[in-house]
This record gives sequence, C-alpha cells and structure tokens, in this order.
Amino acid sequence: MAVEELVEIKFRLADGSDIGPNKYASSTTVGSLKEKLIAQWPKDKDSGPRTTNDVKLINAGRILENSRTLGESRLPVAEVPGGVITMHVVVRPPIHDKNNDKLKEDSPTKGGCACTIL
Repeated sequence: MAVEELVEIKFRLADGSDIGPNKYASSTTVGSLKEKLIAQWPKDKDSGPRTTNDVKLINAGRILENSRTLGESRLPVAEVPGGVITMHVVVRPPIHDKNNDKLKEDSPTKGGCACTIL
C-alpha cells in the first residue's frame, strides 16, 4: 500500500495574517479543507465565514473547486518541493436581507448626487 503524500498549507487572510501551516493529505477535498479552515478561524476576527460557500481559496491565481482534491488542484510550477503552499482566502461579505434593512428618507447612501454648484 502506497504512503499518501502530505501537503503543507498555510492560509493567508485578507488582513495579511496567516492560519497554519498544517499538513493535509493530498486526497483531502477542497470543501473539507474549507471546513477545517472555518473551524480554525481566529475568534478575534469579526468578519469570519459561516459556511464553505462564503470562502474562496486561491492557489497560484486559480480559484479551487470544492469537489476537487488537493492532489488534483495542485500546480507543480507554483510549488517548491518540501515547501509550504500559501493559499489566499477570500471571504464573501454577509448578504443583508433588504426586507429587514431600514433606510432613512434623508440617508446619504440613498441614490442621487450630492454635488453643489456655486
């Protein structure tokens, strides 16, 4: 039986901080990797993802698909043997329900121009 290859990955967040590095089996799917990332998300960060659909992982400029494994998603040109792979994490902002949002009539965010010509 062949020994499964382990891949060392760290996740780079939008603020420049990192989660990891940790080792994962090359047979790990990107979807399960996102679940592990959400579980490891720093508690002090208020804009954390709630589901795997809120997270996009980017490796060497490519957005990784949830159904693919790490072995299928790897780009050999972008990796150094024995090195740590850095995956960038993009979190989709929460979507607000328009029915629950109350906008004031005089709100500056309401459409229109606020220019004054003298």
